[in-house]
Amino acid sequence: MSTTIEQVEGPPASYPTTSPAVSAAVWQRLESYVAVRWSPRAVIWRVEGPGEWVPPLAPAVISKIEIWANGAWSEITANAPDASPRGGYWLTGCGPYKFTASVGDGMTLPAIVAEAAQRLSAYMAAKPGTAGVRSERIEAGSISISRTRSESWMAAAIQNSGAADLLRAYRRV
Repeated sequence: MSTTIEQVEGPPASYPTTSPAVSAAVWQRLESYVAVRWSPRAVIWRVEGPGEWVPPLAPAVISKIEIWANGAWSEITANAPDASPRGGYWLTGCGPYKFTASVGDGMTLPAIVAEAAQRLSAYMAAKPGTAGVRSERIEAGSISISRTRSESWMAAAIQNSGAADLLRAYRRV
């Protein structure tokens, strides 16, 4: 099996629109968790080794395949790699290869993904309390409020907001 050694993903012109609006920061966080893109953008993968290679992002349209030979990239046209049964390519040489593609085709955003984006957006907008504090206790007369928050509460935002559960079908593996 071939190995993806580098992925250079360009930014999209815009992220999907939801109501209420979800920020680019939320979409970037969601996209780091899933292997599907809904907004078109360019991507380049560098791949090594013989065997089957499948693009790690979907939907992907490969526009050019190159191989490193004699100190430069040269496009493979005559002996293009054969297709594989999983939607990728069979690479016969060790490479390295460079795949230039476009991912995300502007398809309709599934309702479950829009809901995950809304949940993550609401979670990230929540008031964090006192920064760096694991526990907090407030007393005013006979009233006492105590709360504890893990130091990693924002790092686990996708899981804690419930967005991860909704995105299982799109998960990056």
